[in-house]
Amino acid sequence: MKKDSYIQLLEKPELISQEHLSDITAIIQEYPYFQSARALRLKILKNQESYKYNNELKITASHTSDRTVLFDFITSETFKEVPKKEEKTSLKEKILPKIKTTKISIIEENLAIGKPLSFTENETFSFNQWLQLSSKKTIARTSNNKTPKELVKETPVKSKHEAIIDRFIETTPKISRPDKTNISDIKISENQQNNQLATETLAKVYLEQKKYDSAIQAYKILSLKYPEKSGFFADQIKRIQILQNNK
Repeated sequence: MKKDSYIQLLEKPELISQEHLSDITAIIQEYPYFQSARALRLKILKNQESYKYNNELKITASHTSDRTVLFDFITSETFKEVPKKEEKTSLKEKILPKIKTTKISIIEENLAIGKPLSFTENETFSFNQWLQLSSKKTIARTSNNKTPKELVKETPVKSKHEAIIDRFIETTPKISRPDKTNISDIKISENQQNNQLATETLAKVYLEQKKYDSAIQAYKILSLKYPEKSGFFADQIKRIQILQNNK
């Protein structure tokens, strides 16, 4: 891609199209930490409503020095603007009958699972939740060319100070559990905070992460906040419960 063409896309991201994807991908492969190129690639995937967008958003964030700039970009009107698609009916669609989709696939489509997540300027919490790693794996480290099994068999020799601390922990009386009837102020404040932060985007984030219980809870909170949409949220909850039972 020529320098002038690339600068024009940076100045007017709405001009970017599928035709630019291969060129921008090639730039990223050569310069993995080229932040503006990754941002433009995000725009292309967003326009396509590609299932790759959500994961690409995480990758782009990990290569971005200032995530607030990235957040401002993906919540801007320019980024959200999608060019009109030309309606084309292929010969295959005219001749071949449409394939019946399964019940689960229909539910996933209704829940918009796999569709690009769209954040607003007030949803930094939802954005940060999406960037969190779903799981953490411990790294098995070896030393002195020993295998992990050999390292496990070795029991470290405790010092006198460590032995004294161990005896103290064993002999010190344990603190009794608080009465269940007493509700702490901390839990109340946390619940209030969760109620304020609950949005439809956050519920979709939990769905993409397959945190179904959290998604259901988010929709329940939204149902109380927006009673005029309680019917829609109730349908979403039912669909999620079906996914839970068939996972």
